[in-house]
Amino acid sequence: MPGPIDKTELDAAYAARELRALAFDWVPVGIVVTESRVIREVNRRFCQMFGYQRDELLDRLFAFLYPSAEEFSNILHRGDKELGEGNLYWDERVMRRKDGDLFWCRVRGQTFTPEDPLARAVWSFADLSAIRPYQPLTRREREVFSLLSEGRTSKEIARELDLSYRTVEVHRARLLKKFGVNNTAALFQSLGGIEGDHVVRSGP
Repeated sequence: MPGPIDKTELDAAYAARELRALAFDWVPVGIVVTESRVIREVNRRFCQMFGYQRDELLDRLFAFLYPSAEEFSNILHRGDKELGEGNLYWDERVMRRKDGDLFWCRVRGQTFTPEDPLARAVWSFADLSAIRPYQPLTRREREVFSLLSEGRTSKEIARELDLSYRTVEVHRARLLKKFGVNNTAALFQSLGGIEGDHVVRSGP
């Protein structure tokens, strides 16, 4: 893991007002810059969150940080429409640390190339472990939960995942049972709450 900052370097950065690199590396959320979903740069918090050294992450396809290749594929283009319209996008998803532990995190994204949203982009990752401990869910349950957190209806989720409406309702019922709640609102409340839109509009 990256070590503590050298005080001499810190003093020099402040004296010269060269603080952009300092802010990138020490901001208390994980930051990753991608090119066609390949990791090109990360900050120290991202390394700490996932348990990797920087050189273990660079130039690798993002898929290895997901619980499975299938989940990476399923979520791959979820924010394309919003990003392509010049908006910020966010969602909440399960990721995998180097030691194999799964954890919930909030992901926010901004593309540099709206004409091809995933060509070049920057993402932030916030670890939600403190407010949302990971529960052992199946892949489908994680997918259904993630889409429910975006405010999708069971019919919309069924279309997104190419499932029947009934199958989605079965997964939703299992989620409620696992967390001991009676409805979706109570499910999110028990997990720390999800507030706000998943799209941050760039215009007024």
